[in-house]
Formats: sequence, structure tokens, C-alpha cells
Amino acid sequence: MQNFGRQTATTILAELPAVERLPSAQSAAAYCGLAPREYTSGASVRKKTRLSKAGNPRLRKPLFLPTQTAVRFNPVLKGFFDRLVAAGKPKLQAIGACMRQLVMLCYGVLKNRQPFDPAWSSRTTT
Repeated sequence: MQNFGRQTATTILAELPAVERLPSAQSAAAYCGLAPREYTSGASVRKKTRLSKAGNPRLRKPLFLPTQTAVRFNPVLKGFFDRLVAAGKPKLQAIGACMRQLVMLCYGVLKNRQPFDPAWSSRTTT
């Protein structure tokens, strides 16, 4: 990924299990504690959806600042962030969603052993 420094990449490689042990990109995000968690209590209490934070905090913490950089410079995450904010999501909640997206992008890069290509999704849909 073009927005990662050596320290963040090292942390992700050290803390994330081997790609063969994770069945999907969503499971990698859940391992990091970046999966959404809906709070419900019966039919009367319904709070806002939050990050589960049940996963590895040593992965979640070093992803915050690189995600803020990626939201500014990575075309994929910038578009995703802008769509969330335009839909009325608070900026911090959008950053959390982008952190999840960034982990899933990292999973794809590690699984396919190919460098990050922002045009990959448009190439596969045509």
C-alpha cells in the first residue's frame, strides 16, 4: 500500500494471522476489532452501531493515522470516505469504516501477492 510506512506495515504483518488462516477479508477486519456491532435490547432499546473492538487492539491503534492519510490521498478510500460523509455519517465513524476497508485492502494485497492497484475493481467489473 502506498500510504503505509515501514512501521505500520511491520505491525500488520506481525499481528495479523497468516492469510491462509483467515477465510475472508471480513474475517481479517473482525480479527482487528473493526467489525460493526449492533446494539439491541428487546424491541425498545436500539443504540447506534459501533465498532466491536473485540479484536486485536495492537492492530487497531496503529491503523488510525495511516487511515487518515489514506482518506486524503488514496483514491479508493477518499471516495468511500466522501460517500459516507455525504450520507450523513460523522467523520470519526467514517474513519472507522475506512479503517475496516483498509484492512480488507491489505488482506487482498497479501492474499494475491500483488501490489495495490486502485483501478483493480473497475478492471474486474468490465
